Amino acid sequence: MIDTTPSCVFCVEVGGTLLWDDGFCRVILADEANYPGLCRVILNRHIKEMTDLSASDQQRLFSVVMAVEKAVRQVMVPDKINLASLGNVVPHLHWHVIPRYVDDAHFPNPIWGEIKRAAQPRFDSNQIEERLRQVIEEKLN
Repeated sequence: MIDTTPSCVFCVEVGGTLLWDDGFCRVILADEANYPGLCRVILNRHIKEMTDLSASDQQRLFSVVMAVEKAVRQVMVPDKINLASLGNVVPHLHWHVIPRYVDDAHFPNPIWGEIKRAAQPRFDSNQIEERLRQVIEEKLN
Protein backbone atom coordinates (compact mmCIF):
# COMPACT_ATOMS: atom_id res chain seq x y z
CA MET A 1 0.00 0.00 0.00
CA ILE A 2 2.62 2.54 1.04
CA ASP A 3 6.01 3.23 -0.60
CA THR A 4 8.20 3.19 2.51
CA THR A 5 10.97 5.32 3.85
CA PRO A 6 11.75 3.84 7.30
CA SER A 7 12.19 7.18 9.08
CA CYS A 8 8.87 8.61 7.80
CA VAL A 9 5.81 8.14 10.00
CA PHE A 10 3.43 8.26 7.00
CA CYS A 11 5.47 5.56 5.26
CA VAL A 12 5.35 3.15 8.19
CA GLU A 13 1.93 4.01 9.70
CA VAL A 14 -1.47 4.72 8.19
CA GLY A 15 -1.56 8.03 10.09
CA GLY A 16 -5.01 7.79 11.67
CA THR A 17 -8.29 6.01 11.10
CA LEU A 18 -8.41 4.93 7.47
CA LEU A 19 -11.54 6.23 5.72
CA TRP A 20 -10.63 5.60 2.05
CA ASP A 21 -7.68 4.38 -0.02
CA ASP A 22 -7.27 3.86 -3.77
CA GLY A 23 -3.61 2.83 -3.76
CA PHE A 24 -2.49 6.28 -4.95
CA CYS A 25 -3.48 8.13 -1.79
CA ARG A 26 -5.47 7.61 1.35
CA VAL A 27 -7.85 9.65 3.49
CA ILE A 28 -7.56 9.34 7.22
CA LEU A 29 -9.50 10.78 10.11
CA ALA A 30 -6.88 12.30 12.42
CA ASP A 31 -6.94 11.72 16.14
CA GLU A 32 -7.28 15.38 17.10
CA ALA A 33 -9.50 15.68 20.17
CA ASN A 34 -10.07 19.42 19.76
CA TYR A 35 -10.67 19.12 16.00
CA PRO A 36 -13.14 16.32 15.27
CA GLY A 37 -13.54 15.76 11.56
CA LEU A 38 -9.97 16.80 10.74
CA CYS A 39 -8.92 14.65 7.81
CA ARG A 40 -5.62 14.15 6.06
CA VAL A 41 -5.15 13.18 2.44
CA ILE A 42 -1.81 11.34 2.32
CA LEU A 43 0.04 10.34 -0.83
CA ASN A 44 0.99 6.65 -0.74
CA ARG A 45 4.51 7.38 -2.05
CA HIS A 46 7.25 9.19 -0.20
CA ILE A 47 7.27 12.50 -2.06
CA LYS A 48 7.90 15.84 -0.34
CA GLU A 49 6.34 18.47 -2.62
CA MET A 50 3.36 18.81 -4.97
CA THR A 51 5.73 19.93 -7.74
CA ASP A 52 7.57 16.59 -7.48
CA LEU A 53 4.42 14.97 -8.93
CA SER A 54 3.47 14.92 -12.59
CA ALA A 55 0.72 17.36 -13.58
CA SER A 56 -1.79 14.53 -13.81
CA ASP A 57 -0.85 13.21 -10.36
CA GLN A 58 -1.10 16.75 -8.94
CA GLN A 59 -4.63 17.00 -10.34
CA ARG A 60 -5.51 13.54 -9.11
CA LEU A 61 -4.33 14.28 -5.56
CA PHE A 62 -5.97 17.69 -5.43
CA SER A 63 -9.26 16.28 -6.71
CA VAL A 64 -9.25 13.97 -3.68
CA VAL A 65 -8.53 16.97 -1.41
CA MET A 66 -11.51 18.80 -2.92
CA ALA A 67 -13.79 15.79 -2.51
CA VAL A 68 -12.73 15.44 1.13
CA GLU A 69 -13.36 19.16 1.69
CA LYS A 70 -16.89 18.74 0.30
CA ALA A 71 -17.48 15.69 2.51
CA VAL A 72 -16.19 17.44 5.64
CA ARG A 73 -18.36 20.47 4.90
CA GLN A 74 -21.41 18.25 4.43
CA VAL A 75 -20.86 16.17 7.57
CA MET A 76 -19.34 18.70 9.98
CA VAL A 77 -21.09 21.92 8.81
CA PRO A 78 -18.16 24.13 9.87
CA ASP A 79 -17.99 27.91 9.78
CA LYS A 80 -14.83 27.62 7.66
CA ILE A 81 -12.53 24.98 6.16
CA ASN A 82 -8.76 25.31 6.38
CA LEU A 83 -6.57 23.47 3.89
CA ALA A 84 -2.90 23.08 4.71
CA SER A 85 0.02 21.25 3.19
CA LEU A 86 2.97 22.05 5.41
CA GLY A 87 5.21 19.02 5.82
CA ASN A 88 7.71 20.78 8.07
CA VAL A 89 7.43 18.10 10.75
CA VAL A 90 6.57 15.18 8.41
CA PRO A 91 8.06 15.88 4.96
CA HIS A 92 5.75 13.42 3.22
CA LEU A 93 3.16 14.95 0.88
CA HIS A 94 -0.15 15.27 2.71
CA TRP A 95 -2.99 17.76 2.99
CA HIS A 96 -4.90 18.69 6.13
CA VAL A 97 -8.64 19.33 5.70
CA ILE A 98 -9.66 21.11 8.89
CA PRO A 99 -13.22 22.05 9.87
CA ARG A 100 -13.15 25.30 11.83
CA TYR A 101 -15.71 26.97 14.06
CA VAL A 102 -15.69 30.52 15.38
CA ASP A 103 -15.71 29.14 18.93
CA ASP A 104 -13.02 26.46 18.50
CA ALA A 105 -9.93 26.60 20.73
CA HIS A 106 -7.71 28.50 18.27
CA PHE A 107 -10.06 30.51 16.04
CA PRO A 108 -9.18 32.74 14.22
CA ASN A 109 -5.59 31.46 14.56
CA PRO A 110 -4.40 28.35 12.75
CA ILE A 111 -4.89 25.22 14.84
CA TRP A 112 -1.14 25.18 15.48
CA GLY A 113 -1.23 28.77 16.80
CA GLU A 114 -2.00 30.35 20.14
CA ILE A 115 -4.99 28.93 22.00
CA LYS A 116 -7.76 31.51 22.43
CA ARG A 117 -10.31 29.60 24.53
CA ALA A 118 -11.26 26.16 25.86
CA ALA A 119 -12.45 23.73 23.20
CA GLN A 120 -16.20 23.09 23.05
CA PRO A 121 -17.15 19.43 22.53
CA ARG A 122 -19.63 19.21 19.63
CA PHE A 123 -19.74 15.74 18.11
CA ASP A 124 -19.74 12.03 18.87
CA SER A 125 -16.51 10.78 17.26
CA ASN A 126 -18.00 7.37 16.32
CA GLN A 127 -20.80 9.03 14.35
CA ILE A 128 -18.30 11.33 12.61
CA GLU A 129 -16.11 8.44 11.48
CA GLU A 130 -18.91 6.42 9.91
CA ARG A 131 -20.62 9.41 8.30
CA LEU A 132 -17.36 10.80 6.85
CA ARG A 133 -16.41 7.37 5.49
CA GLN A 134 -19.80 7.08 3.79
CA VAL A 135 -19.79 10.58 2.26
CA ILE A 136 -16.14 10.38 1.14
CA GLU A 137 -16.82 7.06 -0.58
CA GLU A 138 -19.86 8.58 -2.31
CA LYS A 139 -17.80 11.53 -3.57
CA LEU A 140 -14.77 9.49 -4.68
CA ASN A 141 -16.29 6.30 -6.09
